[in-house]
Order: sequence, then structure tokens, then C-alpha cells
Amino acid sequence: MNFDFEKIEEQTEFSRRQLLKVLGAGMVVMANLPIALGSSLQKREAASSMPQNIAAWIHIGSDSRVTVLTGKVEVGQNARTSITQAVAEELRVAPSAVTVIMGDTDLVPFDMGTFGSLTTPTMIPQLRKAAATAREALIDLAAKKWKVAPASIKAANGHLTHGKLTASYGDITKGQKLDGPIPTNPKLTPSSEWTVLGKVMPKVNGRDFVTGKHKYSIDQTVPGMLFAKVLRPPTFGAKLTTVDTSAAAAMPEVKVFRDGDFIAVAAPTARQAEKALTAISADWQENEGPSYKKIFSLLRGETTINELSIPAGSTKSSATYTASYIAHVPLEPRVALAEWDGQKLTVKTGTQRPFGVRAEVANALGIPEKQVRVIVPDTGSGYGGKHTGDAAVEAARIAKGLGKPIKLLWTRAEEFTYAYFRPAGVDEISAAVDANGMVTGWSCDNFNSGSPGIETPYDVQNRHAVSHKCDSPLRQGSYRCLGSTFNNFARESHMDEIAHSLNLDPLEFRLKNLTANPRLAAVLKAAADKFGWGKEKPGENHGFGIACGADKGGFVATCVEVSVDPKNKAIKVIRQVTAFECGKILNPDGLANQINGAVIQGMGGALFEAIEFSNNRILNAHLSRYRVPRYTDLPHMDLVLIDRKDLPSAGAGEAGILSIAPAIGNAIFDATKVRLRGMPMKLPA
Repeated sequence: MNFDFEKIEEQTEFSRRQLLKVLGAGMVVMANLPIALGSSLQKREAASSMPQNIAAWIHIGSDSRVTVLTGKVEVGQNARTSITQAVAEELRVAPSAVTVIMGDTDLVPFDMGTFGSLTTPTMIPQLRKAAATAREALIDLAAKKWKVAPASIKAANGHLTHGKLTASYGDITKGQKLDGPIPTNPKLTPSSEWTVLGKVMPKVNGRDFVTGKHKYSIDQTVPGMLFAKVLRPPTFGAKLTTVDTSAAAAMPEVKVFRDGDFIAVAAPTARQAEKALTAISADWQENEGPSYKKIFSLLRGETTINELSIPAGSTKSSATYTASYIAHVPLEPRVALAEWDGQKLTVKTGTQRPFGVRAEVANALGIPEKQVRVIVPDTGSGYGGKHTGDAAVEAARIAKGLGKPIKLLWTRAEEFTYAYFRPAGVDEISAAVDANGMVTGWSCDNFNSGSPGIETPYDVQNRHAVSHKCDSPLRQGSYRCLGSTFNNFARESHMDEIAHSLNLDPLEFRLKNLTANPRLAAVLKAAADKFGWGKEKPGENHGFGIACGADKGGFVATCVEVSVDPKNKAIKVIRQVTAFECGKILNPDGLANQINGAVIQGMGGALFEAIEFSNNRILNAHLSRYRVPRYTDLPHMDLVLIDRKDLPSAGAGEAGILSIAPAIGNAIFDATKVRLRGMPMKLPA
């Protein structure tokens, strides 16, 4: 699998040498893969050559059941449900008649991965086209059988009808493939006629998820499997100098696997494997590394940035904003079950890129990709943190080496230590504004966290935006909405600073400078109206804040009210209103879940989350020391969904996170007159 990533600005190639440098010689070696999949990759996905025949995507059995095939995976975004709705709509069948097979590399068409909010704008249209083409093919087959005009046949409820003649889809296909080509513009159902799409539909197999019947990646088992543990370096970049595995090898039922400096143990139970791992004696050569306390000066370095030219009659304002490294904290840690049968390796794992992981495994084992099958059970979240196949590659190497099925589950501490993080970042912003409150110049230099979202959506001609790549001391990669989250925080915080310096209402100031972006202005107005912006002033030690943003086809705005304890300076979000628009809405409940979840996750990065490290060691590698949002942190939440049936549907898995952090920061300033320019935001006690 060869990808050309040379023009992807957000990317850095993660080479074998770099991985060894970051994780130490004792860790797994992966294929050359990017660690952050950005907007350029989305364009490639949208323009990629998907199979254009019905059989690649849809099969109708003799029992009339519809099977849908897609390389997208389910990691909590409820894609399975929206895909089911799309196919049911176009095929004129009940959703219960549709089964969706996702992320099985032996069965489904190639897919670059589930990221970048691409399922809705790319996969849903493709499957709608395939389903609509299948519907018309069924009608044509029935017309030939009955010797009538196709236009006289009606498709509904999985049946075809002409007068008194009727047949189920299975009667027509007899279980044979519909293998015709998919035209460029098949007859799709207009949104005004939707009966399944655009409606609330419960999560497919939702009962299985809440009752525990569903088997996640972590629940997979096969007879005779062994549990494995990998010897990890104590610090990043540590080099193994000596190792003695004899004590572990002498333990009953324990097997030791070694391939160079990659060392693992396997046993019939996880407890036995853990005991065997602790029995290994290893010495490491460790190196010094930077501290999180000085990370921003390290990333900023001595790079000279361009000075913003200030038009006559304008004034300049400048500020520096920062964001810490944060962890993805998926509910389900990395896990894989690998089985080598002598000819083929099958691995079940939770990943956002099954075909990418297939390439990694094949590369690590030195075998062709056709000898690797990756199956992705519906997975316990990813948030951009499961693009790589770390656990899959490790399990595969051990399974092939020992000739036994191997299950490898990362602990939460391993997840915090050896997975990649959302990049830390520094934004230096300069802006010019005239006496009328019009932004006349804007400059943003980003260091390390990437270019997504770096461009301002406001009406300004004199603009400058550059993302500077840095040598990150920690492994870093994709996170929900990539670098847009931080760049949006910096921009919306600075817009608020300008508004207050001019004694302008922050909403009024934004709308004044958004005449060329009506969709963003619309969500701003919708959030403000629902919140009651401008109708009352906050109480003592309370503040109101507003912010907006757009990315990947989603437009979002948030208003919040915060309270600040005057004694301990604790910040509490009291209520928040978010307005969101992403074109046509496919499933209102699914969309609401995505946006509310993104808002809650965004609160974590805004107020609590930060990876602490020193000398190549993570200092808070447990949830007891790494603060994520709790139920007690949640405010009263309102959501306004704007349904634009005149626009194509865009994804919503990412953009919803954009505006909560700057809205909170702006509300904190309103309450305290203290401007916090770094995430997570904390007031000095």
C-alpha cells in the first residue's frame, strides 16, 4: 500500500528510526505511516477511486436481507446507524432488513480510514448511489421477467409490485450478485421525500451495547489463546543493554518471545503473564529529556516570524497562546487478538484504519498483505488516537513467533505512556483593527500543533498564517479536529480581547466581521438567541462567553456561563448552549450525541487535561492523576441543530469540539477580568 503524503502539510512521516527514538528499542517497530491524518488526506479520500459496481457494496440474499460492506468502522460515532438509514432509504426496505459489515479487510472495499468526519460526506453518498442503483437494477430485472415497463413497477418494503404482480427482492435475485456498474448520477431520493433518513432512529443493536451482549475488541477470545505482555522501556528512547529472561521462562506454562530487543511473555492467564513480565531482569541506558514546565519555550524556539503590517488608522494587538499535550483516554485501551495459522494472520483489533493496520502488520512480519486479515469489532472510542496498529503489530509478532493465538491488552498506564498524544502548541497572534471595529490585519504563527484551523474565517484581506514544524519530545498525532481545536481557541480568545478593548459586545464584533461567512454567522446568532445573549448581565463572580468556529463542513458556536469561586478560584461551567450546522441532518439524535459528546470532551482540554512529563517519563500516567471531565463537571446543556436541507450533509464527529474552550475562557475573563491564554485554563489561587 503506497501513499504519497509529500504534500500533506499537517503530516510528518513517522519512520522506523523515529519510532525507535521515541519509544525505545524494546518497542514494536511499525511501518512508515503518518501519525496525524489531516485535511489534505480528506480531499484524497473524497477523490479516491472507490469501486463503482454494486456488488462491492451491497448484496441482497435470497431471503431479501440486505448486506452492506464498508471499510469504515464504528468507534462510537453511530456510523452503522446512519449507513443503515441511507441504504434503507434508497432500497425502500425497513432498516431492520439491513446488516452492515464494517472494517473487515477480507470482505469490504479498501478504505483509507475513519477520520476527519469523512463517513457522512463520502461513504454515505457512495452507499446511497449503490443502493439506488441496486433498486433500479431490481426493477429492471422484474420488468424483464414480467415483460412490463420499468416505470410501471413500484419498489417498497423490500418488494416490487406491478398491479397484481408482486415479488420480494430475494425472489428476483435468487441470492445472486447484482454486479452492474454504478452510474455517476443515479436517481437518488430527494430529501423532501425521505422517510428513513433525516429521522430519529435508535442505534442499531443498541440493546446489545447497553446489556453487555455486544463484544468489543477487548472481549474477543479464541480457544487456546495466550495472554501476552511486552517488556517496555522505563523511559522514552531508553536502550536495552542487558536482559535475563530465564526466571520467566522457568515459570509453568509461560512462553518467552524475543525478536531482537522486542521481548514479550505469554501465558494462559493475564495474571500469569504479568507475573512473568515482572520476573524479567533488564537494564536500560536512559537519556535525559525536557520537562513539561518548559515545553512551550522549547517548541517556540528562536524562529523569527513576520511582522504584521498595520494599515493606517488601525491599532495592533498581539498575544501568545498555548496548549498542553493531552491524551485521548479512549474507554477501551489498545487491544488485539492475533492468530497465525501457518499461512495467514488474522487480527481482531480496535483501530480507525483497518487497511493501514493490515499494511503495518504485513510489514512487521515480512509477509504480503494478502496474508493478513484485520477485523475491527465495534470499538470503544478512538478520537483520532487509534490510527496506528501498535497492539495489533505486537500481538501479530508474538503469535507468529510462538505459533499460538495471542491476546494483548494495553494497560491504562501503557495507553498514557506509549500511545501518541494531541500535540502541544504555541500560537503567536497579531491583529489590526480600525476605529469602526473592522479587523484590517491578522497574523497567526503556530508552532508544533499543526495548520488545521489556522486561517481566520473573518473578513480580513491582510492575513498571514504559518504552521512551523517542531521536534516534539513526545510522540504525537491525530486528535479530534486535529490542530483546529487549539488554533480556534487562540483566535476566538484574541477576537474577544479585541472586542473588550474596543468596548464592543463580543457577539456584535464577530458579526460585524463575518459578512462573507453567513453559515458561521447563523450559528452564532442561533446560540446567542437560545442563550439569551445581551438580555441580562451575569451575577457576581459569574461571566458570559461566546465563541464560534468551522471545520470539515461543520459550523459551531457556543455560549457559556461560568462561575468562579472567589476563595479558591475554582471554575465551574454553569450552563452552555451550542448551535451546530452541517448541512442536511441524517439522524437528529445521532447528531446531538456527537455534538454533546464533543462539547464535554472539549471541556476536558479547556479546564483539566495536561500530560506532565520530565526526563522522557510520563508523570501522570494513571486516571488517578490525569483529570478528565466528570458528571459533576457537566453544566446544563442546550443544543440547537440547524437543518440545511439545501446543502450536502457533512460529518459532525469533530467540529463540535471547537468553540467550547474559547467560550469558557472568554466567560472567565468576563467574570474576573483575567485573560487565560493557555489550555488547560487555571486561575492563580
